[in-house]
Amino acid sequence: MGPWCTPMGVGGWFTMIALLGAVLACVLWVVGRLFPAQATPGPRGLLDARLASGEIDLDVYRSLRSVLDHDTYARKGHP
Repeated sequence: MGPWCTPMGVGGWFTMIALLGAVLACVLWVVGRLFPAQATPGPRGLLDARLASGEIDLDVYRSLRSVLDHDTYARKGHP
């Protein structure tokens, strides 16, 4: 029988596992590059989008924006 039917040693197993891991890593990298994660907008971005879509009017936008600005200002350690 030829060399294809010989038993594989410990080095062969490690090499096979390393190659399979490298192939899997490459596949995951390619899939990650093809389908990048979408960044989620923050509260101000959502508020701007709601105003742009007409879901809220300008008065509601201004009042919610002032609440967001006050919360952001208070979290930074200001009274």
